[in-house]
Amino acid sequence: MDPAESSTSTAPAATSGVLLTLAHPALERSRANRALAKAAKGLGGVTLHDLYETYPDFAIDIEAEQEKLLAHDVIALQFPLYWYSTPALLKEWLDLVWLHGFAYGIDGNALAGKRMFVACTTGGAAKAYHAHGYNRFTLDEYLRPLEQTAYLCGMVWETPFVVHGAAVKNDEDLKAEAANYRARIASLITTPADAELGA
Repeated sequence: MDPAESSTSTAPAATSGVLLTLAHPALERSRANRALAKAAKGLGGVTLHDLYETYPDFAIDIEAEQEKLLAHDVIALQFPLYWYSTPALLKEWLDLVWLHGFAYGIDGNALAGKRMFVACTTGGAAKAYHAHGYNRFTLDEYLRPLEQTAYLCGMVWETPFVVHGAAVKNDEDLKAEAANYRARIASLITTPADAELGA
């Protein structure tokens, strides 16, 4: 672990950069999520945090995870859409780490003002995520629980980055998606939240 990710000072630590929290239970078999993570990992200011690699037994270190959240300005969640939701460990991470009194509720303002950015991949084509498509709802609707989580925690919700039909993309298209993702992550590092809010 990078020593810069935690602070031994009693004063609030300065925050910066993107905490890219990756949740894929079989990353070695994923062309799309591996390509996206690799593209973002090379950027300065990005801390790549692979949940399934860190916690294969689901025994999450709550204090360590909260320290990571505190140390970054942008909390990015990258995952494949599983049964219209997040993979199990990402949900467990949210349940155990984003606690009342820390992330929300009375005195729970640790994440206020930070930005939440979601990047996800789907197996279905974009046209499937539509009122008349076979998934019946838009992807924005499926991501609403995460958007509401950001709202409850006083965070700024960033427009998600979505790669549809990830498993069937050819190498050239996947390379283009990865380049777009890298550029999007880079823009989050260089654009402060108050600028986006028009302050």
